[in-house]
Amino acid sequence: MAGSGERARHWQYAELPGVDLLRARYIRKAFVRHTHEHFVIAAIADGVEVFHHRGADQYAGAGALALINPDTAHTGRAGVPDGWRYGAVYPSSEVVAEIAAETTLIRGTPGFVRPVLDDPYAAGLVHQVLRAAEEGNALAADTLLRVAVTRLLRLNGGTLPQRDVRTAGARVAERARAVLEERMVEPPTLEKLAGELGTSPFALLRAFRDAYGMPPHAWLTDARVRRARRLLDAGTTPAEVAVAVGFTDQPHLNRHFTRIVGVPPGAYRRERKNVQDERGRLLLPLDGWQSR
Repeated sequence: MAGSGERARHWQYAELPGVDLLRARYIRKAFVRHTHEHFVIAAIADGVEVFHHRGADQYAGAGALALINPDTAHTGRAGVPDGWRYGAVYPSSEVVAEIAAETTLIRGTPGFVRPVLDDPYAAGLVHQVLRAAEEGNALAADTLLRVAVTRLLRLNGGTLPQRDVRTAGARVAERARAVLEERMVEPPTLEKLAGELGTSPFALLRAFRDAYGMPPHAWLTDARVRRARRLLDAGTTPAEVAVAVGFTDQPHLNRHFTRIVGVPPGAYRRERKNVQDERGRLLLPLDGWQSR
């Protein structure tokens, strides 16, 4: 990808616990269907991002925000030839719930109602959060994050419905998910998994898609990357992580991790190691990164 012009930095700021941060410019990048454990609040600065969300393509242009609730399957790609540039914050469910309880009337589990909100002011707040974190201004970063989340919840917030697992299909999907999580390194085939659960392969496939928005093999890749992130956060090397989560080798981890997270695992891990050294760091070119 030499000369691609694509840049990304995915990092944490120690003074914003429970929040991941991202600045990126993508042109040809395409995110495969995946989920996040945290909320996604992505402010588009230039260009257009298109992402498939709950059965439809959503378009977010300059001044708009892409808002995705935790554990919601979605994709991501450029909507114009020049791609898109954006900044994003990923606050945990606990962080959002704390802010909602203090500043809104939302009861129950808070979340976003619509996946795209055209609000240049809120988009500007997100970019200010990132700038404050880069400059090491903890007071500003924390304040601006709370103001931004409050505004977004007041404009586009509501109570998330609780997942209904009462149907037979949903119960089978939940059991299948538990098996895959437990046997992540050596998962069964679809046929064997269905046999263990007393159903047919296609019935299991339909039930799993309905429950989690993607087929079991895609969910497993997503789950492996989630676990890989936690291990990298703890300081494990990418080579060790690849084995621990069930990828064939480190190149397989690199490919899937980058397709979901947006940066290679080596670059992701280095930012975690340098979380205390936030001042004055710049975006790095994707094609210049090597996983170590």
